[in-house]
Amino acid sequence: MESVVLSKSQARKIILHAAGLSKRAQFGKGIEAVFKLIDHLGFVQLDSNYVIERAHHHTIASRVPDYKPEWLDQLQTEGRIFEFWTYAAGYLPMHDFRFSLPVKESFAARRKSLTQAEINLMRNVLDRIGREGPLMAKDFENDRVTKSTGWWDWRPSKVALERLHLDGRLMVVQRKDFQKIYDLPENVLPPDVDATNVTIEAYSRHLIMRSLKALGIAYQKEIAFRGRYVKHTVKTELQKLVEAGEVCSVDIKNFKSSPLYMLPEYVNKKIALSEEVFILSPFDPLNVYRHRLKDFFDFDYQVECFVPEAKRKYGYFSLPILAGDTFIARMDSKADRKKSVLMINNLHFESVDIAGTTLNKLIKAIIKFAEFNRCQAITIKKCNNKKLLRVLQEGLSVLT
Repeated sequence: MESVVLSKSQARKIILHAAGLSKRAQFGKGIEAVFKLIDHLGFVQLDSNYVIERAHHHTIASRVPDYKPEWLDQLQTEGRIFEFWTYAAGYLPMHDFRFSLPVKESFAARRKSLTQAEINLMRNVLDRIGREGPLMAKDFENDRVTKSTGWWDWRPSKVALERLHLDGRLMVVQRKDFQKIYDLPENVLPPDVDATNVTIEAYSRHLIMRSLKALGIAYQKEIAFRGRYVKHTVKTELQKLVEAGEVCSVDIKNFKSSPLYMLPEYVNKKIALSEEVFILSPFDPLNVYRHRLKDFFDFDYQVECFVPEAKRKYGYFSLPILAGDTFIARMDSKADRKKSVLMINNLHFESVDIAGTTLNKLIKAIIKFAEFNRCQAITIKKCNNKKLLRVLQEGLSVLT
């Protein structure tokens, strides 16, 4: 099958449509839109960073108007989504549960040998949850024998809970104040869920189709990254799918790159972008792969919370701002929850032309973002464009 030839502009449209960012409310509104979004993307990443609302809520709120965080809890309680790992921790549709089993097997196989005391503790944890029902780490006694040395220095019972979750003997029912509540799978899984294991070939095909559905156009390495904890056969299965016509290879005009792939449904699909402005999470599925942003959007981005402070260019937690198919700015923000103020520490505009209509949409997007973070005022401490800053501050004065 011949490669599909696309311009970069066409590729950007496909990528944005696949990401759910071709227009606002692409999946509708309300709790059903949240499920449709998770079902489409196949995975929404969790993150603990709380300088603004956490990444999973932010990702959904970017796409579902008037999103309420409790909807995610409701979908999990109803057994329509579950929390586990792909390349990171996140939420997945429950009907994909069986494809989490190879990941759990891999986690168990990669685990170093446990002491008898650790094995006994895991058995005791399982026994107690079996008798008492869902429990959190804080429900177990403080069994630390040495002083904590940091964030990931968990006490033994917490380690036991996490091990049991990773190997599949426990599931996360929900989170309370971001703390996991664990229960036995038989008490969590809906009766109609397929919990039979899959072959590595089937798992690899699932990775390919899920990845391309969410990414639109992807390199092999991006598809493989989603299954990074499993020894998969993505390369082999990808070639089989291309030969069968179930996946298309893609060439971008005037651009040399590693092989690219997409689903056939995009070959003749007409996609129109709404030119809306989206303030995105650093962990948004569109932003996870930095090279894609550079290759297709000419946007060099890095979340700098992982960068030493002295080397940061834009701020601790700068948020990419997308208008249509162009990244126009990045906004380092923090929600001061005590004062109900969204503090924009640095608003850095990219070297692109920004129309007045786009600037008005940006003002509305910032106001909505502040409201989403339960902030009633906005302050901008630093901006690299004084002219645009004046227009912004005048427009934002309705809230501040």
